[in-house]
Amino acid sequence: MPRVAEVIIDLNLEKPLDYSIPENMDLEVGAFVEIPLQNRFVKGVVIQVKNESAFAKLKPIAKILDEALLPPDLMQLATFMTRYYLSPLRKVLKTIIPSTIREHKGAKKQFVVRRAKTLEETEELARDIRPKFPQQAEVLDVLLKTKKGIFLTELQEKADCSPSVIKTLEKKGILIIEHLEVDRSPLQNQTYFKSHHKKLTHEQAEALNKIVESFNTFKVHLLFGVTGSGKTEVYLQSIDKVLARGESVIMLVPEISLTEQTIERFKSRFDEVGIAILHSRLSEGEKRDEWQRIKEAKASIVIGARSSVFAPLPNLGLIILDEEHEQSFKQSDESPRYHTRELAIMRGKLKNIPVILGSATPSLESFFNAEIGKFEVTFLKNRVGSDRLPKVDIIDMKDEWAKTKNFTLFSAPLIDGIKNRFEKGEQTLLFLNRRGYHSCQICLTCGTAVKCKNCDTLLTFHKKEYELSCHLCNHTTPPFKQCPSCNSDQQMKFKGFGTEQVEASLKALFPEIRTLRMDADTTKHKGSHQKLFRDFGRGKADVLIGTQMIAKGLHFPEVTLVGVLNCDMSLHVPDFRASENTFQILTQVAGRAGRGETPGEVIFQTLMPDNRTLILAQAQDYVTFYKEELESRKMFNFPPFSFLVKLSCRSENEKAAFEALEKLRNKYLKQLPPEVEWLPTVPAGHSKVKNIYKFNSIIKGPKGPIHQILKELPESLPNVKLSIDLNPQSTFF
Repeated sequence: MPRVAEVIIDLNLEKPLDYSIPENMDLEVGAFVEIPLQNRFVKGVVIQVKNESAFAKLKPIAKILDEALLPPDLMQLATFMTRYYLSPLRKVLKTIIPSTIREHKGAKKQFVVRRAKTLEETEELARDIRPKFPQQAEVLDVLLKTKKGIFLTELQEKADCSPSVIKTLEKKGILIIEHLEVDRSPLQNQTYFKSHHKKLTHEQAEALNKIVESFNTFKVHLLFGVTGSGKTEVYLQSIDKVLARGESVIMLVPEISLTEQTIERFKSRFDEVGIAILHSRLSEGEKRDEWQRIKEAKASIVIGARSSVFAPLPNLGLIILDEEHEQSFKQSDESPRYHTRELAIMRGKLKNIPVILGSATPSLESFFNAEIGKFEVTFLKNRVGSDRLPKVDIIDMKDEWAKTKNFTLFSAPLIDGIKNRFEKGEQTLLFLNRRGYHSCQICLTCGTAVKCKNCDTLLTFHKKEYELSCHLCNHTTPPFKQCPSCNSDQQMKFKGFGTEQVEASLKALFPEIRTLRMDADTTKHKGSHQKLFRDFGRGKADVLIGTQMIAKGLHFPEVTLVGVLNCDMSLHVPDFRASENTFQILTQVAGRAGRGETPGEVIFQTLMPDNRTLILAQAQDYVTFYKEELESRKMFNFPPFSFLVKLSCRSENEKAAFEALEKLRNKYLKQLPPEVEWLPTVPAGHSKVKNIYKFNSIIKGPKGPIHQILKELPESLPNVKLSIDLNPQSTFF
């Protein structure tokens, strides 16, 4: 029997350590163990079990904390991530395993107090002890009013006593204190109306049949359906087929789409099946409990955001990635900088199961893979229960400003549309991907806009708080009365607009219209997303104003008008994905209109009415957009025609960050293969954040040669922080 285990520990050690396996210990790869290290005990994951070690004397493993923390396919996935993303296994495992699991924190427990005596005996005891021990008698009085028991904290509050009083009664055998494990599931105490399978259209049935036929085999299905075409119903019926086989499912959605609506659709369909929810807004304790439920097979469906791809589901049978084009599926902040789509496909390959990628606006890479036969594509070209997509109009705001001889947020057609919907009892969505009241404060003398002192970005004015705020580092300051650059006494002026001003302007135009605003300022607290969506869905507002969190995945049948303000804003970002991102967000937000019986209307307000991306988004013509964008990508050798890597250097010293990256580039420039291009070092889109300077350099070319170069790069550079991002979502930021 192998008696040596390689263990990765959750400390700043990149290499595994060897430990001997005690005689009576049955140990497998993926186990979570406690091991001695110097004068203390630490926790780690077993990554290999072998017969011998290069070291003569090994310390034994102290104990097993979890016999199978990670199933075999997750261990294989971790190994792939280490190799592909060039990230140490320690960091990969830290990404896969939640912190509360790594720290081996137990389930939350509450203390429940019950009577140890009969009702009559307790009443008699209360009378007897009242003269001498009035507080103890008060505790018994409270207990007499409860049938099954009471939480210890609640008993203390009601009896107005200390824990020692209750402990004394326990020692006397008058009451019993029990531990009760608390269920912290996000779905606890929520009720849902049962729903049933809907009759599938011909297109939906064809998609479902293709998926079912691929069970027990690895295949990637691209479900390309227009907004409102019933992709979710295909997901639900596919899941039902998988559950009938005794297998489990991972359903991945973008973080902003993980709303009560999404959860309700699944819970109402699979009420008798265990469903686990995983996303960033859960507390650490909730994440721990959900992870344990998943691992112990108490949940057969996992619904979650990016990190849910690591859910330790036994007997996994299907992985679904909805809105697969979404940028939030990319982990960009820290190593490993993985893309959920890549890992979902790799995990499907390791498990030999199908993977579904769904979108109304697939990423160019995914649609290209479908064209060359790597993915199997199924088209859902028609809306369910609706004859047509919403009518989309492009309004030139230069003409509107000329008519009014002044700046205005709303075009005349949009104002008429909002008024008309309000009078009919219908609802409107207004989309603007910028929060705050004004975009900046500017000096009329020197023309300088006020920037953050810590970051290379303009400060946004928030009227409610009456402050200028940095959306990168949260620095705030009162508005300036005097220009901080030229000290001019001339009045400073606010410019630009955000969702806060849109709401205020709309109320000024229509005081009787009820509005809700949804952006990062109104959704700071836990549960705020759900409350706002619930209120709007129940008709408590006529207009919902918001940023991109209202643009995708929502189904409000009463919304018949969508207005997009400043819809060309994202086209000005100097990034190769700018057109694609703009087309996707416009198509998605337009798809929120007309999802009920009443036809929908969409209004794009722009200063660039002849822009090709906007015209194709107006027609919701993805295929033409794809073909034209593909030609542009091919011309400049961008993905999917090349493999892209972004190298970034960060430092408190601007010169050091630039020179370190440029020196690295110059070192390898002469030995690059002819098909590989290493672009010059440039400042990042946000070149300074929290007083840290950042510079980027892009490498593009075939995957193999680039990966070989990356393996040769130093793990770190002196005095700067180096990061490597494979397949970056942006070359600019």
